Amino acid sequence: MRSIWKKTLFYIFIIFISLSVIIPLFYLQTISFSSSIEINDYPKKILPSFSHELLVDWDEEKEYYVLMRKNNIGKYEELYMSSKFDRISSYLETQLNVHKTIDELRQDFIIAFETNELVKLRYYKNFFNNYQKFFKVFAGADKALFNSIQAAIITILISMTIGSAVGYALARTSIKGKDGISLGSLVVRMFPMVSISVPMAILLVKYGLYDTMIGLAIVYSIPNIGLTAAITRSIFLGVNKEFEEASLVFGANKIQTFSKITVPLILPAFAASSMYAFITAWNDTAVSLLLTNRNETLALLIYKSIGGASSIHYAASGAIVLIVPALAFTFLLKNYITQMWG
Repeated sequence: MRSIWKKTLFYIFIIFISLSVIIPLFYLQTISFSSSIEINDYPKKILPSFSHELLVDWDEEKEYYVLMRKNNIGKYEELYMSSKFDRISSYLETQLNVHKTIDELRQDFIIAFETNELVKLRYYKNFFNNYQKFFKVFAGADKALFNSIQAAIITILISMTIGSAVGYALARTSIKGKDGISLGSLVVRMFPMVSISVPMAILLVKYGLYDTMIGLAIVYSIPNIGLTAAITRSIFLGVNKEFEEASLVFGANKIQTFSKITVPLILPAFAASSMYAFITAWNDTAVSLLLTNRNETLALLIYKSIGGASSIHYAASGAIVLIVPALAFTFLLKNYITQMWG
């Protein structure tokens, strides 16, 4: 019974943690696909809708069409009144993410005009409208995305190049105080990135690297070099030196031995290190806020865009754009990480 209780409590805890992560993500993606009208719906749906159910009525006295929408609690609410199809078309596109031409609207609405009866319509949304609008509404979003990609790639290259070299040296040479060097490199990660970036800003300005992705990547690499060194050192220690010695005996030089024998054996360490470096650069806002001016990253752009109720669905779309590459990169490397840590 005691074992059953432990397992039950464990699975309850896992389910609770999973739901606390998954449910907010569901709401985030729902908001990212919501139209301007749906943003104000309450209670919020956990899954996005693909269409709108509308009622159209013709007011003979005032001579305009009355457009009504079925909300998420099943009641129809009045949305818009006009006799001009171009205005109705514009309203549908901006407020409901529905694209309809004037001719299509005239054909759909004419029954209400001729019969003076309510006409029920179902219009399907342009599902990715908010994602398209995100890059139009927020100026420089495409450039910010490119900047984030640049910063992440350069951070990975710097961290992997220097960190793996340090890790190899700590594992394969008889340097005194190797354990102290390894521990000291990890201590850097204990400091907040903001505290490192403040003095680094002075150096970047001095060397002309302020407001550049290279300068930003250098700061991102500072804590990741030590982590990469620690991870690769442990993997290098697990690689049998006899493989490398045999390669040298058979005529390969040290560079060939390292690239063809050692590197394939330590790919899990490279995968784990690159994942940490990527996430550090991709998700950062604080350091980017301090070290960039015009060349902001996507995470910083989204951070600045949050706050306006009228554009929250566009900001949510940008957040999904930010999340997807991180998820894809993690899943791409998960097999290598599993080999290393199980």
